[in-house]
Amino acid sequence: MTLEAGDVLDHYRLEETVSRSRMSTLYRATDLGDGRRVAIKVPLDEMEADPVLVERFAREEQIGRELDHPGIVKTYNGEERSRRYMVIEWVEGRLLRSILNEERKLPIERAVRLTLEICDALDTMHKHGVVHRDLKPENIMVGEGDRIKIIDFGIAMKEDARRLTFTDISLLGTPDYISPEQVKGQRGDQRSDIYSLGAMLYEMLTGQPPFTGPNPLAVMNERVLNDPKPVRELNPEISPEIEEVLFRALERDPRHRYATAAEMAWELEHPELVGVDDGRRITLETRRLNTRKLLLYTALAVVPIALFAVMLLLARR
Repeated sequence: MTLEAGDVLDHYRLEETVSRSRMSTLYRATDLGDGRRVAIKVPLDEMEADPVLVERFAREEQIGRELDHPGIVKTYNGEERSRRYMVIEWVEGRLLRSILNEERKLPIERAVRLTLEICDALDTMHKHGVVHRDLKPENIMVGEGDRIKIIDFGIAMKEDARRLTFTDISLLGTPDYISPEQVKGQRGDQRSDIYSLGAMLYEMLTGQPPFTGPNPLAVMNERVLNDPKPVRELNPEISPEIEEVLFRALERDPRHRYATAAEMAWELEHPELVGVDDGRRITLETRRLNTRKLLLYTALAVVPIALFAVMLLLARR
C-alpha cells in the first residue's frame, strides 16, 4: 500500500514525506490520540521481502527503545499495528550536513562543542553494547543551543546479537566516514564509531572530509592505505593539541585509537594535558615524501619504456 501525505495510518495522520531511502520512507506525522508530533518510518515493499532487512528493521526499533539519552533519538513502544512501521521521536533542528553545506567549516570552539555532545551520547550507546556504524553529518540533528541527536540506527549493531550479513557494500557505512576495519569487511566495534566521529570533526574544522577521491571505492581505498593530511595544514588556527586528538581518533589500526568516547572527550576538554607527538608528524611527512618519490621514480621508469614502445611501433611501419 502506497502512503501519501494526508493518509491516516492507524491513529497517526501523515503530514508530509521527510525523506526516502533505498529501504524506507520517513514521514512527519501527528498522533491523533494525544496530538503529539512524531516521525513514522515505513519499510519499502522490497525490504519487506528480505528477511535480513526485516530483522535489521526490528533491531533498529529495539535499539531505539532501549537507549535513553537526550542525545539519542527515541523509538516509542509498539502497540497493535496494521502493518510494519516504526514510531520515532520527532526532532526539531537542522542536520549537521545542512550546516556544513552552508558554512563549510565551523569555528573551532563550536566544532569541539558539537563533538563533545556526540561523545556523550556515544558513551551511553557503547555502554549499552550498541555501535552505530554509520555516523555522519546526515545522521546528526543539531537543535537549539547546539544540542545534538544521533538519528538513524538502520545498520547499528548490538554486540550480543547475531551478525546480519549484507551483500551490498552501500549498506555497510558511508565512504567518507566509514572506518578502515569496516572497509575490510570486519564487523567493527565502538572504536569504529570513534573513527567516524574523528572524520566528522576533521570536516567541521577544515571544510572537507579526511579523504577524497573520484569514486567511493577510491575514497575507501585511501582510508585503508594512507593517513589524512594533518589538519593544521588546512587550518593553521587549529592547535597542535586538537590535531593530536584527531590523529588518535583517525588511527587506521583501531588498537591505537581511543578505546572509548569518554577518553576522546576528556582530551578535548583538557587540551593542555594532551601530549603532542612530534614524531608522529615527522613520520607522516616522511611517508608522504616517500610516496612522492615512489611516484616520481615510477614516472621516470615508465616514460623511457613508453618512448621505446612508440619508437618500436614507428620503426615497424
